[in-house]
Amino acid sequence: MAEAIAIVDYGMGNLRSVAKAVAHVAPAGTEVRITDSAEYILSADRVVFPGQGAAADCMAALKSRDLIAPLTEAAKTRPFLGICMGMQVMLDHSDENGGVHLLAWFKGAVQRFPAGVDASGLALKIPQMGWNEIRQVRPHPLWHGVADMSRFYFVHSYYCAPEDASLTVGETEYGLRYTAALARGSVFAIQSHPEKSADDGLTLLKNFTRWDGRFD
Repeated sequence: MAEAIAIVDYGMGNLRSVAKAVAHVAPAGTEVRITDSAEYILSADRVVFPGQGAAADCMAALKSRDLIAPLTEAAKTRPFLGICMGMQVMLDHSDENGGVHLLAWFKGAVQRFPAGVDASGLALKIPQMGWNEIRQVRPHPLWHGVADMSRFYFVHSYYCAPEDASLTVGETEYGLRYTAALARGSVFAIQSHPEKSADDGLTLLKNFTRWDGRFD
């Protein structure tokens, strides 16, 4: 029986680009659907939780569409991929918008990049916008075929700082070293945009469409 992959629609994020990229690499016959239906999300074999924009808007949209409970359940029971804002809202709290309470799936904060300079002395621009390397600090099935220190595309002004270091499976340097990818159980989340990250991004998405959701 063909699998179904839900791309969560809460009114934020480049959903069509994500859906197109996932459909391109998924096994033949896979249904990839952009949806805000809790019923479909909970019936899908896999869930992709994308997003961009402000944390407060994201949380307000999730609440208005009654998606918090179904997403929380889905993340516990099937392969679940968070992208960009979809990663950040998994933590407790964001400093954005004067302070925002998030989903609190994992303990930690989302903090703004501090002003600073890079290794060559040039001022760091905020948001970080463009290509940067991800150091794979822990092996994970989604890294299969993606070389360590591969470059991914980022657009963000805030970064994730989980309290539990064992959550971190990828790190990136931008004025400081921060968690660029985290994972636990059936959840994998990445700050960059794999759908915009050329072959390495597509490889990661392909791995997700075949991952059984196990990670110790």
